[in-house]
Amino acid sequence: MPRQKKWTFLAAPVCLMMVIAACSFGGGGNTSSPSATSSTGTASASDNGIITDWSKQPEMTLTVFDTLANYAGEQQGWFAKLIKDKFNIKLNIVAPNLSGGAQMIATQMASGDLGDLVVGLGGKDYENAIKAGMILDWTKDGLLDKYGKNLEKYAAQALDANKKQYGGGTAIYGIGHNVGTGDGPSEGADMTFGPMLRWDLYQKLGSPQIKTLDDYLPILKKMQEMDPKSDSGKKTYGMSLWSDWDGDWSTLAKVTAQFYGYAEGDTFNPGDMILTKADGPEYQGFLDDNSYYMQGLEFYFKANQMGLLDPDSLTQKFGDVSNKFKDGQVLFSQFPWISNVYNTPDHTSAGKGFVLVPFQDEKVYSSGFNPYGGSLIWSIGSHAKDPARVLAFVDWLFSPDGVQETNIGPKGLAWDIGKDGKPVLTDFGKKATTNGDTPVPVQYGGGTWRNGVSQLNNSTLTTSQINPNTGAPYDSNLWNSTLTANPDPVTKSWREAMGVTTSKELFVKNNQVAVTKPFFNGQPSAQEPSDIKLKHTQVGKVIKEYSWKMMFAKDQSEFDQLKQQMVQKAKGLGYDDVVNWEVQQTKNTVFTMYK
Repeated sequence: MPRQKKWTFLAAPVCLMMVIAACSFGGGGNTSSPSATSSTGTASASDNGIITDWSKQPEMTLTVFDTLANYAGEQQGWFAKLIKDKFNIKLNIVAPNLSGGAQMIATQMASGDLGDLVVGLGGKDYENAIKAGMILDWTKDGLLDKYGKNLEKYAAQALDANKKQYGGGTAIYGIGHNVGTGDGPSEGADMTFGPMLRWDLYQKLGSPQIKTLDDYLPILKKMQEMDPKSDSGKKTYGMSLWSDWDGDWSTLAKVTAQFYGYAEGDTFNPGDMILTKADGPEYQGFLDDNSYYMQGLEFYFKANQMGLLDPDSLTQKFGDVSNKFKDGQVLFSQFPWISNVYNTPDHTSAGKGFVLVPFQDEKVYSSGFNPYGGSLIWSIGSHAKDPARVLAFVDWLFSPDGVQETNIGPKGLAWDIGKDGKPVLTDFGKKATTNGDTPVPVQYGGGTWRNGVSQLNNSTLTTSQINPNTGAPYDSNLWNSTLTANPDPVTKSWREAMGVTTSKELFVKNNQVAVTKPFFNGQPSAQEPSDIKLKHTQVGKVIKEYSWKMMFAKDQSEFDQLKQQMVQKAKGLGYDDVVNWEVQQTKNTVFTMYK
């Protein structure tokens, strides 16, 4: 699943790599660092030749091969201005997700050149790139010692993990994503998953009890009848789905498992045909008769039978659904960060807005803190034009200032330090967090706020951790100044009803969170043998195709028939072999934590 989708409202891609060829990005085999060799004696270098002010170096465009990006082309807006001022760099983002996916990755791997900065490459592709000499060793020529002080200070265990897993105990070829330490859920004020409902309509219904996931359906039907038209006069629906995030199954149906504390794979090994429990050695096959995935398909089938499922779900993309949420056309959300686009000042001041309304049987999934870093790796191409500058940039992304400004925006524009010495959102920051179309002043990069957000689409340090420079979390939603500010009418009403301040607090208070434990054994994860990989691909196509047919089946009889056909076809293509392989890897690794 493409889990790093938080910024998928970003601008449409530039057709940069539509004609896929084994290009070398420019820069060829130049592995030297021009700024490191030409700056001795300049104002930007210290006496030992280490560059301390990259802004005085010649302008450079870094090619970013980003397997997570949802945008291709040059980074724009306030983030572009921020890094131009600090490093005199521009980012040219190449996004395989938008131009062939795995095939484009394979093609670029065959070229032998992955550009300057490599984002999100992991698993077998990453291992093969290292073996082929396409990924830079950060310890070479003392590069990490010179330009990785923040990495060494704030993510030392993650560096050591990479060294043990991929570098034979000596080399370091990158660092995992979302590095953090702590107990309990790692999310911010909101968890990753809901469900979210229109609070105003739910209250008008008398806030009925919701024990099971199916209990939302009659409530949503009544809400639809109460509010049949959106702001623009279009028909409202209980829920609206999209398919452009799908891989081997329907992503939205799979999210049902995360309401119950399960997720695809085991967070360490490759594989997405099993659902594993976040906090225990339990698993389900996706096609088990009563798996949470199957329950998800049936949930949306029932919704469609009741006229609650948007018929455009079969063809639309995420951006289309986001626009429908803005318009008030959808009443139920799986994620807080999609329905929040409805919570504009105009809506919330009128008492309208989405909030978390969990069901009693829920046990929401949390990824937890991982000091070893996740599988979406930050690395540097061995043909990078200026390895020192690229590493310095990555080091800044992992620094307190870099994490703060990448996620919240430039200091002085979106946030600042208040009279009490703690961070606060500026008036501009408050507007931008509720309206991504807020114009950005020209001196900070211009354009709109949303178009200026970093397009790298990968995390560095977990933002619920404390920023040592401010004494507050990186996440502005957890700042005391934010939590104690005068809430809008919707938030105020929800807090009074629930007796808590944040969604995470509600889940924790009611013991409704399943937190993943970090696993590390010093070894790379297992990789699918070729025969399992082939079967996996074929099975995934069947599951995805039949999942959508099942959700839109005309009646229960057709649903049951399609379900049977899906299982039979998948098993005939080797589904059981794929599941058995995945289960064995999980038992040999992650489940050993519970012995």
